[in-house]
Amino acid sequence: MTFWQGAAWLLWLLLLLRFFPRELLPKLRTDNDYQHFWFSSVLVIALLWLAQAGIKPGLELHLLGITALVLCHGWRIAWLIGSLAIAILVAVGKISLADAGAMALLTVLLPALFSYLIFLTSYQYLPRHLFIYIFVAGFANAALTITFKMVLTALWFYWQGIYSWASIYQDYLQLALLIWFAEALLNGMAITLMSVYRPHWLRTFYDNEYLSPDR
Repeated sequence: MTFWQGAAWLLWLLLLLRFFPRELLPKLRTDNDYQHFWFSSVLVIALLWLAQAGIKPGLELHLLGITALVLCHGWRIAWLIGSLAIAILVAVGKISLADAGAMALLTVLLPALFSYLIFLTSYQYLPRHLFIYIFVAGFANAALTITFKMVLTALWFYWQGIYSWASIYQDYLQLALLIWFAEALLNGMAITLMSVYRPHWLRTFYDNEYLSPDR
């Protein structure tokens, strides 16, 4: 484990303790429906991240699902769910234990905060309409979030001197042109279905605002 990998591990653990969602455990004990939804979220995210493809080790591409996770659970619970998904990837040997801390920061925490910020911005400054929620907070948000995650990952590997910037750009960043639409479509479809059939699964969706007849 390098110095920076160890620093990422330490920062991950400190932030996880600092922002641990204390309301989660009581809710899991008392709400069976949410318990099933929460554990299903962990499983779905882990499966998404297991389906990876790439040219260089560490610069693999996979669908992220963070935007839907944040809109469903909020950024703190989404971070915990992503951390558990990373633990599953470590357990099955998909990523190394040394890389888990950096992946938790670059794939989960920072993208989750970024995605939540976009949602807050749309909520504050745009009309509170169902289509705004789906296409801005869901579709466009997901496209921007996965691009943000890829830039963070590229900078991380370049900063450590593992790959040259030309190699990172050619073998990783250019592929953002291929994956952003798939990520946006996945999250947008998930948000659309949940807002229509399971709005109570969306922690950030408010019926009285987004479905009000005067909007």
